[in-house]
Amino acid sequence: MAHFDERSGYIPCKTDWGQWWQTNEEVYIEVNVPEGTPAKDIKCTISPKHIRITVKGHTVIEGDLLNTIHADESVWTLEDKKFLRVCLPKSHAVAENCWDSLLVGQYRTDPWTFDQMEKKATLQKFQQENPGFDFSGAEVSGNYHKGGPKLPDN
Repeated sequence: MAHFDERSGYIPCKTDWGQWWQTNEEVYIEVNVPEGTPAKDIKCTISPKHIRITVKGHTVIEGDLLNTIHADESVWTLEDKKFLRVCLPKSHAVAENCWDSLLVGQYRTDPWTFDQMEKKATLQKFQQENPGFDFSGAEVSGNYHKGGPKLPDN
């Protein structure tokens, strides 16, 4: 399977603390932290259904994740001592599992952003199913919700 560039035309959901976005396999969180923040001032607690991020003792994000993730494969990094990146691998990594919010009842995408996320997820699915095809500049239209149409297996 070809690697999907998670930053190629990614569709972010902006928040007061930063942004989050997703691919079919992973959810990414970027948290803006005060410049010069050392890693020891960040606590990131991740379980399959819950996340808590604190910076300098202040809780920035806490709640139940919309869907289950592989907590033991999750990673976080502090970049340039000014923003935190978190990668959460989805337990159910398919285009049909496009999240419309990061947490249950929190950080929901607006309808347009979610529509764009679903288009991107469907395009990613087609890219992975058809390695070798050039999808640069491709756009998805028609039935792309929930990963697009289900084609029969031959």
